[in-house]
Amino acid sequence: MIAQLRRQFELAWALADLHLSALTDEDHLWEPGRLVWTVHEDASGQWRPDFADVEPDPIPVPTIGWLTWHMIFWWSTALAHIDGRPPPALSEVDWPGPTAAVQRIRVLSARWSGLLDSLTDTDLLGPATFPWGQDAGRSLADMVLWLNVELTKNAAEIGQLRMLRAVSSTH
Repeated sequence: MIAQLRRQFELAWALADLHLSALTDEDHLWEPGRLVWTVHEDASGQWRPDFADVEPDPIPVPTIGWLTWHMIFWWSTALAHIDGRPPPALSEVDWPGPTAAVQRIRVLSARWSGLLDSLTDTDLLGPATFPWGQDAGRSLADMVLWLNVELTKNAAEIGQLRMLRAVSSTH
């Protein structure tokens, strides 16, 4: 099963990297509407995301900056769980800025790829709590499958926003 999971990840990563490679700095903070979740630079120079513990209704449209922060957050959290380290608190995961965000995502992707290389099919049967919580009864295979889908979803959202920005600037 690990070979299939790796192929699925490679396909998802190719889609993500296609869009990440094409981003300009301006793409990251472009707001496609009035109701958005984005990232904001605070007085200390740290970039922080908009976030709510309970998803608002209507759901704000995320900016590319917010989506890249979100990728950094869930990937860092997943790797911490697998490494047996405490996951970072949401408030500890900043957005490093446009160029650095893409670089950080590439580092996380390489770490994830290395992890997949180190796993066996037997490892995949072990328990995983992220992102479901302690009593979910999920396996590491479930976590890997979830991460591949989450990566694909974020890549599609980034691509859609990139294309919308491109066509909106031509009118």
